[in-house]
Formats: sequence, C-alpha cells, structure tokens
Amino acid sequence: MQLDLERKILQCTQASSIQKVELVQSLWSDFGRLERVWLKSYRQESIIIKRIAPPTKMNHPRGWNTDASAQRKLKSYKIERYWYENYVNKLPESIRVPKYLFSLEGEVENVLGMEDLQSSGFSQSYRSNKNCFDLCLEWLANFHAFHLKVHPIGLWEIGTYWHLGTRQDEWNDMESGKLKDKAPHFDKQLNDCKYQTLVHGDAKPANFCFSEDFNRVAAVDFQYVGRGCGMKDVIYLMSSAKTEDELLREDKAILSNYFNQLQKSLKEWNRDSVDFEALKEEWTALYAVAWADFVRFLKGWSPKHARLNSYASHLVQKELD
Repeated sequence: MQLDLERKILQCTQASSIQKVELVQSLWSDFGRLERVWLKSYRQESIIIKRIAPPTKMNHPRGWNTDASAQRKLKSYKIERYWYENYVNKLPESIRVPKYLFSLEGEVENVLGMEDLQSSGFSQSYRSNKNCFDLCLEWLANFHAFHLKVHPIGLWEIGTYWHLGTRQDEWNDMESGKLKDKAPHFDKQLNDCKYQTLVHGDAKPANFCFSEDFNRVAAVDFQYVGRGCGMKDVIYLMSSAKTEDELLREDKAILSNYFNQLQKSLKEWNRDSVDFEALKEEWTALYAVAWADFVRFLKGWSPKHARLNSYASHLVQKELD
C-alpha cells in the first residue's frame, strides 16, 4: 500500500498503525480490489477498503468490453459511495450492512472505507439451506419496507444491474422474437408501478454474510441500489439461490413468506398510509414480469446461462401469451 494512502487511512480511523493488508478479492473486470486492513489501536481489529481504479484495458469475464459497460461500472461505484455516505448509517439494525467509515478521492483511485463485517461477527458465507435463504428474503422485505416510496436521491433512478436502459448492447444481441419485442413493455410496467421502493439491485447469495450461529444476516455490495419494484430483488435472489426443482416446489411459499415479513416491517416502521393489500396485489402481478425482465437480460448477455431454466421459461412464455 502506498504511503500516502496509509497516512490517510490512519488519519480517518485514528488508529496508531497498519499491521498488515490482505487481498479479499479483485473487483469485477479488474476495476480495483477489496482489501482487509488490520489496524492497531482501533475499535475493531480490521476494516475493509474498496479501491476503485479503472483498468487501462477492459477484461470482462464474458467479453462485454464496451465503453457503455465501463461507464456503467464507474457510475455504479460513485453511486455506491453516495449510498454509504448518505444512507447507510441511518438504517435500523434489522437491515444490517457494513457501517460507513470514510471515502477518499484521488487522481488514480478512489477508496471507500467500511466496517469489516467479519470482525463484527458476520464471518459465515451462504449455505444452500432454507434458513439462509429465509434470512436473505427477510432482509430484503425489511429493506423494501423501510424504503417504500423513498425517492432515490443520488442513487440509480432505476435500480438493478440488468435494467434495460443500461443494457442496450445486450438487448441488441438478443435473437429476434417476442421477448425482445416486448422488453420495453415489461421494463415500463416495472418502472411505472405505483408502489416503488429502493432495491438492492444485486441480491445474490454471495452478497450476504451470516453470523456464526446463522441467526443473523448482513448484506454487502450496493453498486446498483436504486428505485424499483421489490419483485426485482426477490426473483433475482430466487434465481441465484434455488434450483429449478426448488423453484417449482417452493415459489408460492417464498412469496407468501416475503409478503408476510413485508407487512410486519411496514407496521413496525409505522407505514400506516400504505395500502398493503393493494401493494401485494400489484407486486404479485409483476412477479412474472420481473422474471421476464431478467430473462431478457440473460438472453442477450449469456444465452446459455444456467438460470435460463424451464421454470423461468414457463413464466416468461405465460407473460408473453
């Protein structure tokens, strides 16, 4: 780590020294790195820093090395920084995320400093079982209830990383057909629905951390947080955490659990002005639309993706019909 960055981190944290730095992971398409910084004389033994430095040459894992892709990623990091600076430390404990510590802006790279969830007891990764999935679903319901009708100041006007407005290259690459033709219609239905909230935008299992006893959950990675219908987060979690057979067996129960928790959370935060039955009816009707919207993205981005299964295809075909 450069001495100048070391000095700034110590100044922001008031720690006495940096003991070591370890790589957690590289960022998507080599746009930087996530590092754990071990500190001496700080309230926790370590923090996490996200170092954003665009590569001189794009290296997208699936070959999408376009200017539009690069600009979308750069904007996503700016939005994530704004999210941490202006939203995160106002969240209740039931919507657990890393606490915001500091941000640094430089000519070569920008740095975001966050609480290390591992040091705070969230050291476990997602496991493919009902308890982990239900905790993630509950977190989403709490997140959506808390932010219902919140205007996305400084965030994505339309949340999620796959929405049509930022994925024209992928849409152009789709095979001709009904789904391609109807994509703008599905996009508009989701964007124009009455009950809007903030969506996480990338709610996959890898972006959730769990306590040692797997009774608590926290979420990370807020590059695509913004306005949207809550179903977009729900179907994305389902698509990435459930097998085709599980989706066929459990979809109704998953939606029931989600809406039960959403109703509880709305009451907890005194959202009495919300007509819950109207919200539930609208979002339930948009469940298949949200699937169609996501499948549209996959069909252009990675036509042989494992998530393009018969469950998703059936819902999309039903919606097209």
